[in-house]
Formats: sequence, C-alpha cells, structure tokens
Amino acid sequence: MALNLKTSNPAFTPYFWNDNNKDTSKMTVRGIFIKSMLCILAIMGVTLGVWKLHEQGVDVSWFTYGGIIGSVIISVILSYKQHWAHILVPLYTITKGCFLGGFSAYIKVKFPEMPYQAIGVTIVTFFVTLILYQTRLIVVTKTFRSVIITSAASIFVVYIISFILSFFGIKTFIWGTSWIAIIFNILAAIVASLSLLLDYDFIERHKNKAPKYKEWFATWGLLVTLIWLYVEILRLMKKLAIRF
Repeated sequence: MALNLKTSNPAFTPYFWNDNNKDTSKMTVRGIFIKSMLCILAIMGVTLGVWKLHEQGVDVSWFTYGGIIGSVIISVILSYKQHWAHILVPLYTITKGCFLGGFSAYIKVKFPEMPYQAIGVTIVTFFVTLILYQTRLIVVTKTFRSVIITSAASIFVVYIISFILSFFGIKTFIWGTSWIAIIFNILAAIVASLSLLLDYDFIERHKNKAPKYKEWFATWGLLVTLIWLYVEILRLMKKLAIRF
C-alpha cells in the first residue's frame, strides 16, 4: 500500500486514517471517529451529572450497580444483534456514564484530582498504543489476538465472580490493597492496553469493506476497551495512594 505521508506523527499516517476509495455505505475510519467522540462526550456529560447528584448528597450507588449491569446486558445483546448497534451503543453509552459517574464519585471525594489523572493516563496510553500499531512495533498476529482475548475473558470472569460474591458479603482478593490485588490490577491494565491493538486491527481489516452499521460496533469495541482501561488505572492509582 503506497503511503503519502503528510505528517511526521506515525499515529496519523494515511495507512490507518486514509479512507481510500471510500464508499458511504461502508464502514469508514471517519465515521468511527465521529461516533466515538460523540459517545465519549455523552459519557462525560452523564458522569458529570452523577457527580453533581453525589455532591448534593444523593446516593449514587444505584447508578454504579445499575450502570454496570445494564452495560453487560446491552453488550450481550449487541454481540448477537450487531445490526442493532445504532440503537444499543447510545444506550450502552448512557449506562457506562452512570457507572463511571457513581464509581468515580466516591474516589473523587478522597482524591479529587485522581479521576482527571486517570483520564490523562488513559489518553496517553491510547496514543502510545496507536503509534505502536501504526509503526508495527507490535504486530497483531493470530497468536497475539488469541492470547489477549483469552486473558481479557479470564479477567472478566474473575470480576463477574467477585461481583456476585460481593452481594453475599464475600470480598475476594481483587478488592483489597494487598500486593496480589495490585499485581492483578497491573496485569488487567496491561491487557486492557493491549486490547486497544485488537480494536485498531479490527478497524484496519474492515474499513471500506464492512457494512455501515459496523461503525457503531467498532465504536462500541473502542468504548469497552477505553472504559475498562480507565477503570483499571483509576483503581490502581487508588490502591497505590492508600497503600503508600
């Protein structure tokens, strides 16, 4: 593929961003970018709204639990009904905004700057992984893809089991500030970071080929990974702040 470089920043080379011979009926990088930005802005709006309620003394725990349960249900449906993505992804955005608002509101009370710091680290990680993908310093092979998917699924299962046990008053190791909990958090953050590479690879392989509704599906994939990464970073920062 011929490259017509217009910038020295490898993250913005035409290899990834250029929509050559684009067809408006097909999935494009531009469409994914616009949808992703709109969803992120919506998540930020809902999150700030929940923060406002928490500052007013409202119990926002229901936003946290309702948001995480709602997002899981929507994700399961979306996995089977991808052509409903234009409806389900905006709903997913709202549920995740509720979850992030409730989840980070309690951390913000004790560590006011920490949520913003976690956002900053997430943004930096996004661009670093994009550059690594663009320059092919990390190549997404079938083996790499299998390892990351298996690791992510395993972490997800641990979280689900721990979440269910928490309703019965059983606290697993992932909720504490022990070194085991911290190491688990670090590994989860690394897997979340590498999962971004799978999102980039999906976009690269399907741009200008997949149906237009796949833009919403690709947007959902990016949101899932970015939010997961942000949560892991925020939890890790909180544990380190408490421990040290």
